[in-house]
Amino acid sequence: MSGNSGPGYQKNPDHRITLSHDGKRVKVSVGGETIVDTGDAITLHEGNYSAVFYVPRKDVKMDRLVRTEQSTYCPYKGDASYFSLSVGGDTIENAVWSYETPYDEVMEIKEHLAFYPRKVDKIEAV
Repeated sequence: MSGNSGPGYQKNPDHRITLSHDGKRVKVSVGGETIVDTGDAITLHEGNYSAVFYVPRKDVKMDRLVRTEQSTYCPYKGDASYFSLSVGGDTIENAVWSYETPYDEVMEIKEHLAFYPRKVDKIEAV
């Protein structure tokens, strides 16, 4: 640990985030194009939220992503940066997020990206 613990855990120690490597092959498609194809996704479970797949950047067509000015803060994960997707001449604003300097408790998601299911055509996990 680097001493960079999420302050949310101090206020709410019962809040749980679990990370798992399920070995599932995760694919993300947009505009008929596969943007992600990986067997190295991390599944993040947090409270009552739907599970989120965090995929390694190395398995993402990064040339389709454009960093935006959007940012949000989570007291359990840290500051999130956002990217728009540019596919087939269309731009899908803030469709992807990343915790580039996550808190220690979720450090595994560093260098990973997550996609909003409603902003892409399909997220498959088999």
